[in-house]
Amino acid sequence: MENLSQQEEEAMQAVWKLGEGYIKDFLDHINDPQPPYTTLASTIKNLERKGFLSSKKTGNTYFYKPLIKEEDYKKRFMNGFVSDYFKNSYKEMVAFFAKDKKISAEELKEIINLIENPKK
Repeated sequence: MENLSQQEEEAMQAVWKLGEGYIKDFLDHINDPQPPYTTLASTIKNLERKGFLSSKKTGNTYFYKPLIKEEDYKKRFMNGFVSDYFKNSYKEMVAFFAKDKKISAEELKEIINLIENPKK
């Protein structure tokens, strides 16, 4: 799976939010400032080329569906992020956010609870 640019990730977020649709549908779900329609169309075509989307021609436009689940992308992205920035240590990542006061003691307790009592 190829890495996505920030623009491509924003487009995929819109696709995942809708589930499927046309470029004009996705445009409505991108935060301001929204890109021009033609820019989004180019980004969507790149995502299709990279294997993230499939398309079906309907009339003179295309209907798109995701080929990659959001959850699968998040897992791959986070694994790469932790590997690249925290020496593949989730402990170092959590410690980084704790030292920077981006995570509270209460949130850490919730995380510990999730680890000790996983959903079955």
